[in-house]
Amino acid sequence: MTNEVKSNSSWNEYSKLVLKELETLASGIESLSSELKTLKEAIQRLELREDKVDDVWSPPQMKDQIEKVQAQEVFKTRAITVFAVIQFLMASALFAQKFL
Repeated sequence: MTNEVKSNSSWNEYSKLVLKELETLASGIESLSSELKTLKEAIQRLELREDKVDDVWSPPQMKDQIEKVQAQEVFKTRAITVFAVIQFLMASALFAQKFL
């Protein structure tokens, strides 16, 4: 009977050890699961930032747009000057017609 008692005692100790290891593994899995969830959330935030970055101008794009705006401003100045000169010439021609 002592062998059976020792065997039962050994089995009880072994089963407790196995249960303890299983609990340790389960807590480790839960920890990894929560870390994985955190990583997934971080990846989603990075993807959102990446989408926003696509909407931002790069320096070369901004330089091109500035050059286009400056060209438009020069064209506008020239067009207004030409229009004013033509208006002045027309007014001068009409004024000269009254005296001739």
